Amino acid sequence: MSKTRIVKDSMGELAVPESACYGAQTQRAIDNFPVSGLTMPPAFLQALGRVKLACARANQKISALDDARCQAIVDVCQSMVAGELDAEFPVDVFQTGSGTSTNMNANEVISHLASRQSNIDVHPNDHVNMSQSSNDVIPTAIHVSASIACEQRLLPALVHLENIISSRATELVDVVTTGRTHLMDAMPVTLGQELGGWAAQIRSGIDRIQQALPAMKKLAIGGTAVGTGINAPEAFGPLVAESLAQQTGLRFSVADDRFENMSTQDAAVSLSGQLKTVAVSLMKISNDLRWMNSGPLAGIGEIALPALQPGSSIMPGKVNPVIPESVAMVCARVIGNDASITIAGQSGNFQLNVMLPLVAYDLLQSIDLLASASRLLADKAIAGFTVNHANIKNALAKNPILVTALNRVIGYELGAKIAKQAYTEGRAIIDVASEMTDIPREELERLLSPENLTKGGVQD
Repeated sequence: MSKTRIVKDSMGELAVPESACYGAQTQRAIDNFPVSGLTMPPAFLQALGRVKLACARANQKISALDDARCQAIVDVCQSMVAGELDAEFPVDVFQTGSGTSTNMNANEVISHLASRQSNIDVHPNDHVNMSQSSNDVIPTAIHVSASIACEQRLLPALVHLENIISSRATELVDVVTTGRTHLMDAMPVTLGQELGGWAAQIRSGIDRIQQALPAMKKLAIGGTAVGTGINAPEAFGPLVAESLAQQTGLRFSVADDRFENMSTQDAAVSLSGQLKTVAVSLMKISNDLRWMNSGPLAGIGEIALPALQPGSSIMPGKVNPVIPESVAMVCARVIGNDASITIAGQSGNFQLNVMLPLVAYDLLQSIDLLASASRLLADKAIAGFTVNHANIKNALAKNPILVTALNRVIGYELGAKIAKQAYTEGRAIIDVASEMTDIPREELERLLSPENLTKGGVQD
């Protein structure tokens, strides 16, 4: 058996691993919540380190915490922010709904290391948790971690994806192909127009996330137990927000109403909803790519995605659209996470939401997954696909729906007859129209020009 040491809290003594920096409350949580093996994400723990660092400096500025203890706490928090102490946070995500176990995990680790490194008594509650409660610290850490993750990972990844799509759209602006509605042939479009729609989706997603972030930068800190600010000097919250802004370069401030930020997770629910919308966009793009790539002989076969790996353990030579499939699974997970966050958001009972760890875990996972998937889709699928011009031209020439351009000249009924005959005989629409109307061939070529039809308007 591994060696242990005896520690104590308000409930008594407990044995913890000798090498562990945490204390009794953390060990009780380990024992009480052997649920999933999932622990709080590194991004959350690093943000929690930032919050604890900011709290120490705020307490020092209001002369509540002496310089030596403040510095000892700050030194450990900097290691926490750097990700060097992640292994000291073993508490399961599915724990107490306030996240008190994780907050005390941080308080105990910081207290232990600060005391050891400075030879000063640094108490987990009296010093590290001074002017705080789990009930305002954990919501604050959720907002800080999600804001940082969006600003530093997700938004840059989406901008990169939009740039790649827009670049390919410009490159393919003159490639005319068959449009499709209901998965059936429709009027022509260019690949540039098709990809331009994707790029617009991503730009809209970026805008939606940016619109959701200001609420995430409003912090509950200073509200302490129930939102009244009991045991926290009035200047404390603003000083913490100011410190976090200095640390991150993001515009954090104290919430206009801390009762709202502690009793609800409405801002996180709103952000998750926008992440879900981005996921829906990425799934649409991924599925379009899969259809366009389908074949190579019996599918649409308009494009060929980069061949990245063998596609079958039994069918030699088969290559599958693995990147769009991977991205689509990410999107499914993000949509599921949004449902989880929505339910968690409803769990604000009176003055406290009691599903905070779940919100933190699922929100950060969605952000991280979308960031990774966006770059993957950009770099390993969209940037490198090639166009099968021969397939596109062959299908376009036989597209009976081109007859739509003649509606104003010959009417809908005759147009339908021409389309049906062209489809039945597998002939080009222009040849059938030339036989069934008295429109000169040269005029038909102009009216039925796929290039002209992609520009919209009336073909006079």
